[in-house]
Amino acid sequence: MIVEQFKYDNRWVRNFAFASFIWGFVGMLVGLIIALQLIFPQLNFVEWTTFGRLRPLHTNAVIFAFVGNGLFMGIYYSLQRLLKTRMWSDKLSAIHFWGWQLIIVSAAITLPLGITAGKEYAELEWPIDIAITLIWVVFGINMFATILVRRERHLYVAIWFYIATWITVAMLHIVNSLEIPVTLFKSYSLYAGVQDALVQWWYGHNAVAFFLTTPYLGMMYYFLPKAAGRPVYSYRLSIIHFWALIFLYIWAGPHHLLYTALPDWAQSLGTVFSIMLIAPSWGGMINGLLTLRGAWDKVREDPILKFMVVAVTAYGMATFEGPMLSIKSVNAISHYTDWTIAHVHIGALGWNGFLTFGVLYWLIPRLYKTNLFSIKLANTHFWLGTLGILFYAVPLYWAGFTQSFMWKQFTPEGILKYPNFLETVNAIKPMYMLRAVGGLLYLTGTTVGIYNLFKTAAQGTFQAEEDAEAPALEKEYTPHSNEGWHRVIERRPVQFLIASLIMVAIGGAVELIPTFLIESNVPSIASVKPYTPLELQGRDIYIREGCYNCHSQMIRPFRSETERYGEYSKAGEFVYDHPFQFGSKRTGPDLQREGGKYPDTWHYNHMLEPSSMSPGSIMPSYPHIIDHDLDLSSMEAKIRAMQTLGVPYPKGYAQQARADVDKQATQIQDNLAKGGVKVSKNKEIIALIAYLQRLGTDIKGAPKAAAVK
Repeated sequence: MIVEQFKYDNRWVRNFAFASFIWGFVGMLVGLIIALQLIFPQLNFVEWTTFGRLRPLHTNAVIFAFVGNGLFMGIYYSLQRLLKTRMWSDKLSAIHFWGWQLIIVSAAITLPLGITAGKEYAELEWPIDIAITLIWVVFGINMFATILVRRERHLYVAIWFYIATWITVAMLHIVNSLEIPVTLFKSYSLYAGVQDALVQWWYGHNAVAFFLTTPYLGMMYYFLPKAAGRPVYSYRLSIIHFWALIFLYIWAGPHHLLYTALPDWAQSLGTVFSIMLIAPSWGGMINGLLTLRGAWDKVREDPILKFMVVAVTAYGMATFEGPMLSIKSVNAISHYTDWTIAHVHIGALGWNGFLTFGVLYWLIPRLYKTNLFSIKLANTHFWLGTLGILFYAVPLYWAGFTQSFMWKQFTPEGILKYPNFLETVNAIKPMYMLRAVGGLLYLTGTTVGIYNLFKTAAQGTFQAEEDAEAPALEKEYTPHSNEGWHRVIERRPVQFLIASLIMVAIGGAVELIPTFLIESNVPSIASVKPYTPLELQGRDIYIREGCYNCHSQMIRPFRSETERYGEYSKAGEFVYDHPFQFGSKRTGPDLQREGGKYPDTWHYNHMLEPSSMSPGSIMPSYPHIIDHDLDLSSMEAKIRAMQTLGVPYPKGYAQQARADVDKQATQIQDNLAKGGVKVSKNKEIIALIAYLQRLGTDIKGAPKAAAVK
């Protein structure tokens, strides 16, 4: 037996680790700021710091910067040791690290500037989408080449999850990011309305599944046994956990669209598979917790294991609550409320956050060949973080029930008891304050942890090249007579990759293809017309400002909603919406029937100072929309892009568009003048009013706004 000498590369593990907790601090700080903005709207200082622009920055920073760097840290460290080899290419590792940081910086610049595609968790515009694809391919090449040159025959369970993560995220990102570029900073989704919503939540739910869950399960299977000094509880359970999870998860996206205009059959599929997800999810949780059997005394003493136990428990809680929220009767209560926000943060703060911190506390002392600087500070971090999660989540559960019950409550006479939406907003302000306290506690704990880790690194000596040795992988392998089918596929990584792709592609294909090919899934409505050029410009401003973060455009077929907002939404109403704007949270009322509800002057004053029209409103003011001139430089390109997407503008209409913009803008300017508001017809507010006054008017009769001729 030939024993080979080699070195593990720790440089990029360290770099991803430091990037993770630095970006984590930034993302959590932005989260605290937007939490405070919901209590004190005065904190929306200038246009690039408004809630609608910062909220996507917060979600992207936490998901792709904090967790993204954390999972790369875990993968680069564990992959080398599980395969007994160095990462295949130092150069690709460097490209991966610096490319990913450049993407994060690009997001941090573009999102506050209002450069957004307008789709949750996929807001980044097309040049950045291309960069993400290229860097993901670099990561995949480096990972698979490392697997192919391994010195360990069989692939450990953690690597199964890494493989499934890579192939599925690639599929999700490419399909959801298909778009038509208009300019360097503007594009339109290839899909429209209900179809766009289905693709987005197929992506959005499975971004949670395959970016926030599967790679972290791989890390759990590696780092939890290492920290506990015990083997994984059950190999067989890990097999069932893996294959059942990746097959079932991909079907669950439609549960984000229950009671919407999505076809009922797709909603039902999402519900059924979401409920089935409890089994593999809890199988993984049980496998993790039972790995600690006999080690509970150590858990009480070791802050690393405390972080990991709470992380796995939070994973179990979130993956029980998710299927529960997929039951239609429960979803009717939870959807569009803060209950969903609480649910998401149990996973983000508990599962992803605490597992990342547990791994960091285990890893940094080993990279620097020293002991943790302070056990006491690590315990302080743990308890601050745990209290932060409780103070964050519990008030939001309370707020969610409050919102739903107030929205739905009728008087004995059969009229809405709380017809004014702001009554609900004012009722939950104390819960928002407690949520901010929870966020502050969690951020304080994170700050303590970062200090502890920096001091740990400072007192040690970093070992960039770690000596290792292992026997060379024998070229001829004789299988054992009792070797099962899974042991066979574990030594064939290419076949394992293909099998994983097939498993995750089935659910997506079954849900997406019929929705696009069967016309009855999105029945047309003759009265629904394309947006006028001015309305299209106004819609782009609406998306730029992130209004979909607080307002939905989807009236569900509930009496409480039709009484409050008007006729329920139909699939055919959204066929020209690129992207869709259904929304996922109502911090403000639904806007699907906003058109014609108020005069133009109301909208002008509401954007200038919301509380002047809606006393007690927590909506930020938008004076910059009133001050900024409307940019029509890409007007013709936008019309041509929409024509490419199938919007039936007449041939050559791009050349006529500016004249129609001027005509409709003059009409709105005159309406404002009659109400005592003098404003140039070339301002952005004119376009935004045009869009808002168009919303929902197609099915109520002739559109209020001028139609395309």
